[in-house]
Amino acid sequence: MAQPTYPAHALVVRKTKLGETDLIVTLLADDGRLLRAVAKGARKPTSTFSSRIELFSVVDALLVEGRNLDILKEARLVDANLGIRESMERAAAASPILELAGIIAQPELVHPKLFSCTVAGLKAACDADPAQTLSLSAACLLKVFSFAGFRPSFNECVKCGSKIDLSGGRSSVVSFSVLDGGCVCDDCSRLSEVVHLPAETIQWANYLLMSTFADIAQHPCERRVAFDVMQLCQSWSREHVGTRLKSLDFLFTCGLF
Repeated sequence: MAQPTYPAHALVVRKTKLGETDLIVTLLADDGRLLRAVAKGARKPTSTFSSRIELFSVVDALLVEGRNLDILKEARLVDANLGIRESMERAAAASPILELAGIIAQPELVHPKLFSCTVAGLKAACDADPAQTLSLSAACLLKVFSFAGFRPSFNECVKCGSKIDLSGGRSSVVSFSVLDGGCVCDDCSRLSEVVHLPAETIQWANYLLMSTFADIAQHPCERRVAFDVMQLCQSWSREHVGTRLKSLDFLFTCGLF
């Protein structure tokens, strides 16, 4: 009896070797679900899959339902996102977007905004200067956290709701509690475990969260600030998602920027 097949419009977020010639391909479907399928023979030099299921690629796929893992039967390349794949700097900066999407997505959880945000962030990174990609990547991480229900509070105290003054810029600091979920006012900080971050970092993080990718590409933050926001994202992921993003650790130490 033939196994049921189904189509999927999806983003390739991870590839894992299986045996001598096969790959396990992890896909983020356009409804936000995570799909895992075996691409048989994908590592052979003559495989038709090899150029179609690269990381960062958007594909139209045909899959066959399997007992443990589905089987990838066909894959038509829709968008290779070559601007990322052909630049080591862009690829390093954009990799945390893929990693976070692959962690947040779940096999049975429908979440269309996760796909659309991730794909939009990658598309913007393709056309951006490598240094601008840092700002776009940080923005996409913050947006994905928010869509997943882990939105940080940047302009209001997470405990009492009072407004946080971010006007001081780099010269002033703001109390921030990763555990509690965002900025904390002076009164509430006495009862919270906080770190003191430059107001400039929080101000830019709020801008990246609330702005479109097009606006961010036109007005990116400085490299130093982008890395500060990404450090905040790493702490946020560890506390609220339960894991460190390995691609962020690489980005911080690779020396490409």
